[in-house]
Amino acid sequence: MTQHQSPAIAGQETDLHSLLQNREPVWIQHTNLRLEGIRSAFACALHMHQPTIPAGRSGELVSHLQYMVENQGEGDNHNAEPFAQCYRRMADLIPQLISEGCNPRIMLDYSGNLLWGVHQMGRKDITDALRYLACDSDMQRHVEWLGTFWSHAVAPSTPIPDLKLQISAWQHQFVDLFGEDALKRVKGFSPPEMHLPNHPDTLHAFIQALLDCGYSWLMVQEHSVENPDGSPLSHAQRYLPNQLVARSSTGDTARITVLIKTQGSDTKLVGQMQPYYEALTLEQQPLGSRHIPSVVTQIADGENGGVMMNEFPEAFLQAHRKARQQNPVGEGHTQTVAINGSEWLELLEQAGVTATDFPEVQAVQQHRLWQQVGNDSNRETVNAAIEGLKANNNGFSMEGASWTNNLSWVEGYDNVLEPMNQLSAAFHQRFDQQTEENPSFTKDERYQKALLHLLLLETSCFRYWGQGTWTEYARNIHSRGKALLN
Repeated sequence: MTQHQSPAIAGQETDLHSLLQNREPVWIQHTNLRLEGIRSAFACALHMHQPTIPAGRSGELVSHLQYMVENQGEGDNHNAEPFAQCYRRMADLIPQLISEGCNPRIMLDYSGNLLWGVHQMGRKDITDALRYLACDSDMQRHVEWLGTFWSHAVAPSTPIPDLKLQISAWQHQFVDLFGEDALKRVKGFSPPEMHLPNHPDTLHAFIQALLDCGYSWLMVQEHSVENPDGSPLSHAQRYLPNQLVARSSTGDTARITVLIKTQGSDTKLVGQMQPYYEALTLEQQPLGSRHIPSVVTQIADGENGGVMMNEFPEAFLQAHRKARQQNPVGEGHTQTVAINGSEWLELLEQAGVTATDFPEVQAVQQHRLWQQVGNDSNRETVNAAIEGLKANNNGFSMEGASWTNNLSWVEGYDNVLEPMNQLSAAFHQRFDQQTEENPSFTKDERYQKALLHLLLLETSCFRYWGQGTWTEYARNIHSRGKALLN
């Protein structure tokens, strides 16, 4: 691993693009599951995050985890070490289950902030455990890493040109820590807060950025999507892969496979392994020309709250032991098994089920929008329709970032927009032309420092914890970012 004062967040865009386009199937060569014998399955993911804050002893940027360690008397900071153990414990639980003859699966989503933060802290116990889970050949059948935004930004309120910067920064961080082979296996994407934009231009830009960065599927919350006629997903449809269609206001279309995270109290569901018990009640169902297993997909914070800190490890072990008793490994007629997202999709593809067989969905509320717009779709008619629906309909909302026509990303940002948008606009005004003319300019230290502050300012935590300390952190990062750009 390269030692960094600053995180690895840019500089290898061209190399990563070549590495991640046109990837071959990677799970099929490791899997020991056979589609024919599976009636149903459960796919669980753990989301891990600690923000980066300007709160080191001399005001330097540090992980919030480090701040917790150094300020044990405040709030819940006494949980710093239990949290730290949550970040590494899968490296103990998965081998333990394998040694007992179980066939465990887990998907892991770690923010770039967190990966950088534990490295900054010198927590070799955590980084070694994560490298084992990402790189060891014995783990490749059992552990799937999911990509995410580097600094836990939420897509609908992230300036559109920064969506791809967030996605790419995470890939840079991951390859720096775990290498190219590990990154080649990262095919699924987990958006922070499961927050899916429903503004047509934001959603289209988001999906296009995912495709450009080599992703093949996205996890979405059940209630954030709808069928093309505006109806909610059917009960059975939640357990199938779906195809999300993102149409921009100018009529461009991007499509990506989505796995549906079912609704509910996330930490309780995963903390007590409810996806396994729900999967036990499900059967195969028709898709395309054949029947396929129903799969319950669920994600939760991996460390937040008593259930995840204390109850989850035993529940995880117990669910996999029960699955083993019901389905001894190696026997042909399995019933309910653990599976990972990419593994499931590659097994389906091998069986001749492709994305064209998946039901089509769109972002929620878009049916009402397209009905209002009719055939005359452009940015003006779409924006007018959104304003009209907001005025006339209770509950209509498109809380996404809106597009600006100006390529400098400056015009259209007026004085009332928040500091995040202003910093983004200034960043793109300063650097876009240079990076377009010379792609390797992203290696420049001035670019990387400014990018770091831009990405950090977009961290959701600065807006979710209310006024006070967290908004002060944001102001501090904003003023440092502005100073770097000046």
